[in-house]
Amino acid sequence: MYSFLKGTIISKQFSTPFGTHLILEVNGIGFNVMVNTKTLNSLPKEGSQGIVYTQLIHREDAMILCGFISSQERDLFNILLSVSGIGVKVALKLIGDLEPIELISAVIKQDHKKIASTKGIGPKIAQRIVLELKEKMVNWRSELEKGHEIKTETQQLDSYIEAESVLLSLGYSIEEIKEALQVSSEKVKDSSDTEEILQHALKWLSS
Repeated sequence: MYSFLKGTIISKQFSTPFGTHLILEVNGIGFNVMVNTKTLNSLPKEGSQGIVYTQLIHREDAMILCGFISSQERDLFNILLSVSGIGVKVALKLIGDLEPIELISAVIKQDHKKIASTKGIGPKIAQRIVLELKEKMVNWRSELEKGHEIKTETQQLDSYIEAESVLLSLGYSIEEIKEALQVSSEKVKDSSDTEEILQHALKWLSS
């Protein structure tokens, strides 16, 4: 419903019984946006203009507007919510504790301990995140390949295949990914390092 909100930061609420919140005034309307501590710290001081990328969560008993400092974090948040047992607060905490590239890398490398380092994430949930997200990325890639295979010189390398799957799961188009991976191939020092490939690709895609 809302892609982003841009307005005046009225207040930052770091610790409340309902979690961490931001009050953002847009054209005379005050929006209560649920965020994590990292997002609040990244935004300007109260009284300044700020922008948050948003996702509206509609439940039977409530509507929750969540905010993020980038569209990439919002996309990862939505992906995390697709995992059984992961709710809004836990997903926000994960994104607040781990940078997007760290979380993506942990899923690809099946690093359960890295994911479980976030408070509220036990070993079983961490394993479930890896299992369900890894499978989702692979399946997503397979479906697209049926009629729209991405052809690059680096496609045969497992590291680039994994990077491609992550970018597909984040919603980037085939054309964007093809260009991003070509740019990455010219800059990476270690072509077997998926994390490094993603860093260059995401930097190019966000520029």
